[in-house]
Amino acid sequence: MADYRGHSVEPVSMPAEAPLFLMYTSGTTGRPKGCQHSTGGYLAYVAGTSKYYQDIHPGDTYWCAADIGWITGHSYIVYGPLLLGTTSVLYEGVPTYPDAGRCWRIAERLGVNIFHTAPTTIRMLRKVGPHEPSSYDYHLKHMTTVGEPIEPDVWRWYHDEVGKGEATVVDTWWMTETGGFLGSTLPALQPMKPGSCGPGVLGIYPVIYDDDGNVVEAGSGKAGNICIRNPWPGVLQTVWGQPDRFVDIYYRRYCKDPNSTDWRDWPFLCGDGAVQAADGYFRILGRIDDVINVAGHRLGTKELESATLTVEEVAEAAAVPVMDELRGRAVEMYVALNPGLAPGPEIEQKVAAAIEREIGKIARPQNVWIVPDMPKTRSGKIMRRVIAGISNFADVGDVTTLANPEIVDDIRHHVQSAKLARGDAPRELSPQEAQEIRDFGKAE
Repeated sequence: MADYRGHSVEPVSMPAEAPLFLMYTSGTTGRPKGCQHSTGGYLAYVAGTSKYYQDIHPGDTYWCAADIGWITGHSYIVYGPLLLGTTSVLYEGVPTYPDAGRCWRIAERLGVNIFHTAPTTIRMLRKVGPHEPSSYDYHLKHMTTVGEPIEPDVWRWYHDEVGKGEATVVDTWWMTETGGFLGSTLPALQPMKPGSCGPGVLGIYPVIYDDDGNVVEAGSGKAGNICIRNPWPGVLQTVWGQPDRFVDIYYRRYCKDPNSTDWRDWPFLCGDGAVQAADGYFRILGRIDDVINVAGHRLGTKELESATLTVEEVAEAAAVPVMDELRGRAVEMYVALNPGLAPGPEIEQKVAAAIEREIGKIARPQNVWIVPDMPKTRSGKIMRRVIAGISNFADVGDVTTLANPEIVDDIRHHVQSAKLARGDAPRELSPQEAQEIRDFGKAE
């Protein structure tokens, strides 16, 4: 931009409520929602949460190793850090190319001391280079995890190996619609707790409701739907072009009075299941539609996957429902192993035993399938609806968004031929069951 180098460009004054950007979200199976964020409220919220939860100071070098095109990139690569004048590292590419030491070489060379990434990336780095961080001379004071619940076993590797036992880990829970963090711990001021995002952040007051709208008390051990009691600056303004849908998705379910103009009557439904411990910390169980109901017991897919990842041979895990005549639904686990390990019945048994130990006998999987890789999007998200379709002999839907669509036929042949060989013949799904499988994993 040679004609503009060194020129000062005056900013244009905008109303605080003016739209800043639209970001579409919903996963691959739902009608996309255009989340509309405001200029003033959104910018204030990402600046505040960056300052207090990323703990960014003038001498720090910050690196958010995430895709700049999704909400984490907008909030915590672009707007939040730049509002604070942060020295930032930007990286475009696969974190394991050309090898698993790529991230740690960059951190060493550029003096990164705040590192921010998603559990998907952490699991990938642990799988292909578990001991790589120790080969590089970098020192982090702070590490964030973002985008989905992180399993305790993965959290510990992140803390011990990536952070070398020196860095504070700040787990965060939020979503595209919320603009910034909703649940987290203040670094070094509130205790870390593997697998838990922590309490509500400053100014956020979460609550868990059951299906009947009753409050689920902290320490009860019961799961429910997590909501936010109060408005906050970063929340989306509307769903672009669909104001009724905005109300229906986020506010209708637990509204106390549809005619009320008092915000206290309109809690915001986040769409996640959660449990609150007696200490006030929240554990996010995954999307409400990612709950598998086995004989009346609601099992969060993240609970099942976290238990599976306590088995040292397992690198990645995905839980899906399979229709069961007796229990309504049963659980099937798909696992990918760490490099160099061969599949075998002993690993399958260890996975089943780990789930029984961590959750209970009701959660014991009907089958454990060891696969060479999971069907994933380019961002690394495991497409659970695809493997749910395979387990139920149903249509797997559109696979063009997958980074590795060729793996689908390999998994289908492996799983369905094994089921047929032992007489586990599929029955035809009802229209409602088929729709449930198509919708499994849909973030709506």
